[in-house]
Amino acid sequence: MSEPQGTEGSTRRMPVMEPATEQETAPGGPPPAPDGGRGTEGRFWSARRVPAGIVALLLLLVAAAFLYDVVAVRAGRAALGWRRDLARQLADRPLDDTWVLVGAGVAAALGLWLLLLALTPGLRKVLPMRRAHRDVRAGLHRDAAATVLRDRAMEVAGVQSARVRMRRRTARVRAVSHFRELDDVRAELDGVLDDAVGGLGLARRPALSVRVARPGRKG
Repeated sequence: MSEPQGTEGSTRRMPVMEPATEQETAPGGPPPAPDGGRGTEGRFWSARRVPAGIVALLLLLVAAAFLYDVVAVRAGRAALGWRRDLARQLADRPLDDTWVLVGAGVAAALGLWLLLLALTPGLRKVLPMRRAHRDVRAGLHRDAAATVLRDRAMEVAGVQSARVRMRRRTARVRAVSHFRELDDVRAELDGVLDDAVGGLGLARRPALSVRVARPGRKG
């Protein structure tokens, strides 16, 4: 009788799947962007739905009014009074008339406003974040970033209150300390907030401005 083949000495070690590192990606997928790269992300563009909707509605109303009047005249009816008055005013008033200049100024201002909206990205309150993947963009609201910095500032010993004003390029922190030396509190705040700003993951790291003062006297 033959001996069994699956003895202890003849067992083979099965292959083990090693965990993928953070730098490895799926086949065919784009590699992740480096975490510590320089911020080159632009601002998010606003859809401008409200201005576009208002302009489209006004143009629709004006075009509909003129079209209705033209169709009525073609059908044998008299033109509406407002169109006759408008045609007479445009024919009689000179170009240097006050109302003509006012109307031209208003039209020019509206045109410049629309051009400004078309050429600027908007969404100033959304700060672009560094890309962890080429196909994914993320943004952080200024209020959320300011809340994170304020909470970190309140963790420092000696800070009674803190107020943070977050801008695109600067983060201004105003803290009130009721004990400890102001220089010590400011130095600790600089270190804590510098780490907090780096942890936000923003594409453009804002400059940090910290001021510490004593609370005002009551009465």
